[in-house]
Amino acid sequence: MRILLLHPNYHSGGAEIAGNWPPAWVAYLAGALKAAGYGDIRFVDAMTNDLSEDQIRKILNEEKPDVIGCTAITPSIYKAERLLEIAKEIHPNAVTVLGGIHATFMYNQVLAEAPWIDAIVRGEGEEIIVDLIRAIDQGRWPQCRKDIKGIAYRDGEQVVATPAAPTVKNLDAISPDWGVLQWDKYIYIPMNKRVAIPNMARGCPFTCSFCSQWKFWRDYRIRDPKKVVDEIETLIRDHDVGFFILADEEPTINKKKFVAFCEELIRRDLGILWGINTRVTDILRDEDLLPLYRKAGLIHVSLGTEAAAQLQLDRFNKETTVAQNKKAIQLLRNAGIVVEAQFIVGLENETRETLEETYRMAMDWKPDLANWSMFTPWPFSDLFRELGDKVEVFDYDKYNFVTPIMKPDAMDRAELLDRVMHNYRRFYMRKALFSYPFAGTGARRRYLLGCLKAFLKSGFERKFYDLGRVNYWGSKTGVDFQFDKSRTRAEMNKVEWKTSHNRKLKGPEQAEIMACGGGKEQMAEDRATAAE
Repeated sequence: MRILLLHPNYHSGGAEIAGNWPPAWVAYLAGALKAAGYGDIRFVDAMTNDLSEDQIRKILNEEKPDVIGCTAITPSIYKAERLLEIAKEIHPNAVTVLGGIHATFMYNQVLAEAPWIDAIVRGEGEEIIVDLIRAIDQGRWPQCRKDIKGIAYRDGEQVVATPAAPTVKNLDAISPDWGVLQWDKYIYIPMNKRVAIPNMARGCPFTCSFCSQWKFWRDYRIRDPKKVVDEIETLIRDHDVGFFILADEEPTINKKKFVAFCEELIRRDLGILWGINTRVTDILRDEDLLPLYRKAGLIHVSLGTEAAAQLQLDRFNKETTVAQNKKAIQLLRNAGIVVEAQFIVGLENETRETLEETYRMAMDWKPDLANWSMFTPWPFSDLFRELGDKVEVFDYDKYNFVTPIMKPDAMDRAELLDRVMHNYRRFYMRKALFSYPFAGTGARRRYLLGCLKAFLKSGFERKFYDLGRVNYWGSKTGVDFQFDKSRTRAEMNKVEWKTSHNRKLKGPEQAEIMACGGGKEQMAEDRATAAE
């Protein structure tokens, strides 16, 4: 059984400006398949290697796969569909499989526009893909496909979705095969070292209307911190990884486990730096523990400050204040940790004045880094449905946090991009001239200078925020986002909006966990223990 796994060649000028990110999905699937006895696997990373369709065709012609698998997040869905179309043309008898978050919820639309896809894996793939491959290997495909949980497929003109498969209950039993990746390709520019993205937990105990993490992973599960450090030690020893970022949306949710993780890193003295995303309220909660986190190697924290104006914070249900954002940033800086402030911009009430306010707040808060992300409503989120006709763009190729999907009432999209770039230019010019060169000595200063290098590199290459492709040259004149207007909204009744949960919380706390942000919806110690 020959299995070929493909990663689509999608670029947007967002997070990739910091380097090439190793696609962890293939390591986890390859590990599960090899454990089940299917070791004849080849992986082709078309994104990292920037492979053209002709180059992909050449690789496919050299292969004789029985199964061809691909993944996609929302902005890469069209690239993934096209990859599998080419694969089907060259290998019509191979079974084509698509996984990932977009296809999980939008399988009706995907199978309608890409009928050459034989099966969609819905949800976590490690156990589903083994069941699928085993059915193909044993000659039970496609006759018995209805018996495989967690997939969707076309049966004539009808789309069939089998019952959802259970989530992977024992995350510690998963053994990713990191050796399937070509590690010399995955370099984190700020440190000029190989980078990995392991995860400590899956899911989230909260159910934010704008988020998809809790929908995809369904229930919250967290690994044994020692097992996570085992994996990191393997990445360092076997693949020369020199930096990692935890893939978790909020790794500090479970304070007890996160502290144990840091203590284990300190005990083993692996000498590696790392970064996380987390929430302002978790930093305020852990003020006394920040020196411990820094001692464990934590060097970069990206904070979900989200908005500078209190009105926007309230709208996002962040349950934080502008003053709390400023304090959390100061606490991290005092602990010697590089802090990045995240701003969400581009809602319908955005104006030149509100964008200017985010800049003034960034200068007042004094984060080391700042990022202005365009508001992007996922097409399978509750918020997308609530926004209704306010969403006018359904070209998912542009759902990448750098393209303005929503149009503000008082601005056009080109002006919105221009004002965001104006913020970036001012912020990083001041940092380059008056901050980074004088940021002390040691790891923090080297890291900041490396971040500046990454920004300058992407700026000169005009890859940052996809500026070259949209024809942005310092003003809104001539900007063209190249929206594909033939793409239309998926039928509401054919999007899987709902999901099942395995949570057993009862009583008054149930209402409290339905929002996102901070304050009262922090994960209480008893709830954290139950999630273990």
